Formats: sequence, structure tokens, C-alpha cells
Amino acid sequence: MVQHAPVTDDTTNAPTTEGSGGGSGGGTSLVRAIGPKLLVFFIIGDILGTTIYALTGTVSERVGGALWLPFLLAFVVAFMTAFSYLELVGKYPRAAGAALYTQLAFKRPFITFLVAFTVMCSGITSAASAAQAFGGRNLETIVGELPSWVTPLVVVAFLLMLAAINFRGVGESVKVNVVLTSIELLGLLIVIVLGGYAVLNGLGDPSRLTEFAASAPESSIFSEPAVLLAISSATALAFFAMVGFEDSVNMAEETVDPPRTFPRAMLLAMGITATIYLIVAVIASTLVPTEQLAEAESGALLKVVQTASPAFPAIVFAAITLFAVTNTALINMMMASRLLYGMANERIIPNAFAKVHPGRRTPWFAIVVTSGLAIILVLLLDISELGSMTSLLLLVVFTIVNIAVLVLRRDPSDHKHFRTPTAIPIVAAVLCAFLASPFSGRPPKEYLFGGILILLGIVLWGVNRATVGRVDDFDAERLGK
Repeated sequence: MVQHAPVTDDTTNAPTTEGSGGGSGGGTSLVRAIGPKLLVFFIIGDILGTTIYALTGTVSERVGGALWLPFLLAFVVAFMTAFSYLELVGKYPRAAGAALYTQLAFKRPFITFLVAFTVMCSGITSAASAAQAFGGRNLETIVGELPSWVTPLVVVAFLLMLAAINFRGVGESVKVNVVLTSIELLGLLIVIVLGGYAVLNGLGDPSRLTEFAASAPESSIFSEPAVLLAISSATALAFFAMVGFEDSVNMAEETVDPPRTFPRAMLLAMGITATIYLIVAVIASTLVPTEQLAEAESGALLKVVQTASPAFPAIVFAAITLFAVTNTALINMMMASRLLYGMANERIIPNAFAKVHPGRRTPWFAIVVTSGLAIILVLLLDISELGSMTSLLLLVVFTIVNIAVLVLRRDPSDHKHFRTPTAIPIVAAVLCAFLASPFSGRPPKEYLFGGILILLGIVLWGVNRATVGRVDDFDAERLGK
């Protein structure tokens, strides 16, 4: 997943938009320069990231040879949730997101804050999972095998490097995203071309595609083995691979005719990404036995490439993978720190988090705190737990958004926009809630650490209320800016 931080001007630390006018009025200064093709590529870049590169082996371990199925099911749930986002971004074509939709629907500042804080936490856990992937098999392919005690140091150093880059200030644009996405796509195309050629020439065992894991996920609250539990557990993790589409709504004010452009662009982009994922999953499972994919851990796709074409330089694919996870981690840490800064700027958490460095004009205190939390998480959790916890946090948010779209049907619109069939957000909300629940096979550890993160947010809210007083008039649209 690649989540994009709001575009900022590093010389002023202010967003490139003035006011909160929205797409239907004249209050925005953003130029509508993103057409359908560029938006499609942007959304693809939003979705591509760590999961398919680093967690394919873990998903295979949970479900067995039917590796394609969790990715397909995750796509279906994400696709239905995307319909809710499309109705909302068409109705409110502003640079916004889940927090604004929650505020508009429920008008409960505390719930809005929890949604924003949960999204912030998902950025930290996503970056932490990417950091774990960076210190894995692909790095060892380049530098050689590392002692076990060195890997945690590498991961922490990686996060400190990201913090330094974040502190220095990085301005992102959609055109830069095109370059980054092209490199990430290149790695997956290498898997598809080399792996597809090997499969067509008789290498591998297609019968594995219908094999399922025989036991329930380790540490699950359920004691009885079940194929359905294995599938739901793998889908809950694979869902991490499809998130990112929701961030594209932040580009609404820079998109030409968003009510018309977004539906086609988002659905096409998600369809392309899901197709790539499914092809990669089928090739991976056909070429490499489940046990070997699981053993390869974050180097599962590297194992596929080496199996398909031993002559292909492994160091090249390993470098592409490291680039992909670095890009994911950096953008997520930027998003998390800016969201924390935005909440402080809107006076809903202590003002300390709004401190800006006088020279770099970046939110240094928010960067320190988010980086510190990421370091703690990578030292306590493994990559699959971090990835699964990211999907857990976002599934909770998506459940709320799917409900919000139905609530906001009571709010009339003065312009035509996409309207999803009522049944879709209802089913999507139920499925998102199921995948976020213990019934999907999630281990209790995820709820423990996820709960601790949210509890931290509640404490910050409480401290702020005790010192500043009740703040109900904050602008949800400006959170994260």
C-alpha cells in the first residue's frame, strides 16, 4: 500500500490550497490538472506497495496453495467499499477523506477524531511493516547474510533514516508518483513475464492452486482447524494489499470534473491492480511450493523469480523490492506525522504536536512521536502482525465509511454525482466488520496492540480537553493538512 501525504510547500509548511472551498465552489486555489489517465495511474500507485512484495509468503502460509483466493476476496470487499468512496467524493468533491465523511454523517467530534487517529495509526503500522520487509531476505540478497542481532538494528536505522528525510521535507507531486509507480510495476512485470514463461513451458504444479492449508492460523482464538478460517485469516491479511484507493479522494480538488472522472478512474485502476495481483499469486503458487514461499518470508517474490529464471540477476529484483517498501514506508510516515500535526493544529490534541521547526518548516515533534511509535512496533511485532494490524485499523474505518454513505443520503446535493446501489455499502460494511472481527481468525495480539494505539489517542484527547476545554468546532477537512 502507498498512502500519500498531503502535498505541502516545504518553504511555508502550508498546504497548497487556501481555505476549504471545495470542488463545487470557488474557494480553492488548486489547479484542476489531473485528467482520467493520470488519475488511474495515481490510484494504481496508491494501491501498489509493500504487501504484494513482502507478505505473499505469509498469505500463502495461511491459506495454502490457493494463494489467489484471498487476494480475489480482498479485492471484492475493497471494490464494494470503493463504491461508497465514489459516492462521497462525487457528492463532496473536496480534498477530504474518512474523517470529513464521518463528521458530516454523525456530527460527533470524538468519533471523527477516533477515525482520523485510526487512519494515522494505520500509516505507522504500514510503515513499520515496510521497515521489517526492508531488513529481510531482499537486503540479504544484496549485502549477504546478516546475523540475527543485526536485523533489528537495520530496521531501526531504516526508520531513523525515514525520520530524517521526513524532517528535511519532501514535496510530492502526481508526476513523481508516476515514476515511483513505474518502478514498482516493473518488479511485478518481471514476475509475470519470467514466471508466466516458465509456467507455459511446463515448470511448476498447477494442482497447488486448489490446495488449502489444513490448520487454523497460529495463535487464533479458535482451536479447531478449518479451511474457512484459513481463507478468512489470509483474506484479512491480503486486504492490506488493496488499501490505498481511499487516499485518492485527497486529489479531488485537483481533478478535472471529479464527479465524472473518479468513478471510471478508480474502478479501472482497482481492476488493473487486482488483475496484476491475481496473476502474480497464481504464478507464485504454481512455481513454488507453499512451504518454500512461507520460508522465503519477505523474499517470496524473489524466490519466484529465481525459480522461474535462475540466470536473472537476483540483486536487481531485490533492489526493486527495497525501493518499493522504502517508498511505501516514507509516504506513510509523512502521512502519519502530517495527520498528527493537523489534529494538533485543529486543537483536538495537545498543541505540542503542532510544533514546526523554524528552519525546515516541518512538524518535527509529530515526526519524532510517529517515528518513535514505529520503532517500538517493529521491535515488538513481526511483519505479518504489522501488516494484518494495518488492515484491521483500516477495515474499522471502512466499516464506518460504508455506514456514513447511507446516513448522508439524507443530505441533499445540488449537483449530479455517482450513487452506489444501496445494497453494496450494506454488504461492504458487514464484510469489513467481519474481517476486522476475531471471527476472521485474527490473533488477540493484534487487538491488544491496536487497542493500545487507540487508547493513546483517547488519552491525548482527554489531556487536551482538560487543558484547552471542549473543542467541537474544528474543521475535519483540514485534518492532515
